[in-house]
Amino acid sequence: MKLLEDGLKQLAAADKAASFINDRFDEITGALQLYINEIERFNSAYGLVKADSREILIVKHILDSLAPLGHIADLLHINSDAVSGKTLADVGSGAGLPGIPLAICLQTIHIALIERMGRRAGFLRNTIAVLASAFSGLDLLRITVEEKEWEGSPNQFDCIVLRALHPLDSNFAAKLARLLAPGGAIAAYKGRHQTAQTELDSLHGQSGLTGFTTELIPITVPFLNEERCLAVIRH
Repeated sequence: MKLLEDGLKQLAAADKAASFINDRFDEITGALQLYINEIERFNSAYGLVKADSREILIVKHILDSLAPLGHIADLLHINSDAVSGKTLADVGSGAGLPGIPLAICLQTIHIALIERMGRRAGFLRNTIAVLASAFSGLDLLRITVEEKEWEGSPNQFDCIVLRALHPLDSNFAAKLARLLAPGGAIAAYKGRHQTAQTELDSLHGQSGLTGFTTELIPITVPFLNEERCLAVIRH
């Protein structure tokens, strides 16, 4: 799977991601290949991702999910050597993107995949079992951020990621912010920089987000000639 390997090498060429990928390159590549196989096996039945070919799946979903790897590690304040105990939630995980690729590369953290749809949750549960040897700190939560179960347990996560899920309006962002541990951050995968910046600008001074700062981080995805960025809301 040369495209995947070449893409990972490009990501590893960036200083922020190098140690997470280079030290375990073969292990990461093998686990990602298994994960890609699982998506392809169930995609037509479950409608997991929009991808007409393996090449599109690799570039627009796997490499796209890993493109901000180093920045997310920075938000978690971790490096490749430390046993961190940090926690990350992938909200609206769907096919496990970006949570499963991040879990494969960031072995020292605990990741919760939050997905409410039954068939997709079933896919995630099966995939976690298939990939059990690649990571241990991965759980599935069949719940939404709006549900009352969270009311007694706020401040759970050091970082929350979301990809292709929901505009960052103030109501939704405030619900996510309530789940952050002190010093935590929300990192939303976005496309066009201008649109993402407009969303971030609209959050300033909104109820539930007092004391939070925002930042837009441009992201480069290997072999993809489209704008990508990470919209960050930091406590």
